[in-house]
Amino acid sequence: MGTWLKHDVITVVKAPLENVWNTWSDLDSMSLWMSWIESVKTVDEETSTLPDLTEWTLAANGFKFKWKAQITERVEKSKLKWKSIGGLPTEGYVVFKSKSPDSTSVNLCITYELPKMIARFMEENILGKMVTNELQANIDRFKELVEKNYKKELSN
Repeated sequence: MGTWLKHDVITVVKAPLENVWNTWSDLDSMSLWMSWIESVKTVDEETSTLPDLTEWTLAANGFKFKWKAQITERVEKSKLKWKSIGGLPTEGYVVFKSKSPDSTSVNLCITYELPKMIARFMEENILGKMVTNELQANIDRFKELVEKNYKKELSN
């Protein structure tokens, strides 16, 4: 058994909840704003919105990990929870809350299991903060993408 590590990040997007949800739902484009994600491929399309089973490839600093993720809870335009199936042990959730008609908060929580030897180094300030900072940068890129697309939509 390893050690589970957790990282939480949050942002407020200046766009309606529906726009934010729809952009997040486009899993194929996640690699545009998640720097460590090389690809997300749909394995099973049981639903008309988000697939229940996806294959993820993470590539960072010379390391490459693959795993499949299963959506374990979906509350439309509100919350998604997932858990990995094989490969890198991960789980997490993202929560969307409308703050106003044109503002949505996005809270992303990711947890993953590492061998105890490696986890000990990740828990120390520098490496643990590096992962949290990278996740925050990713969610900030997501915010920029949604806001840019929303501004284009308004100008058309």
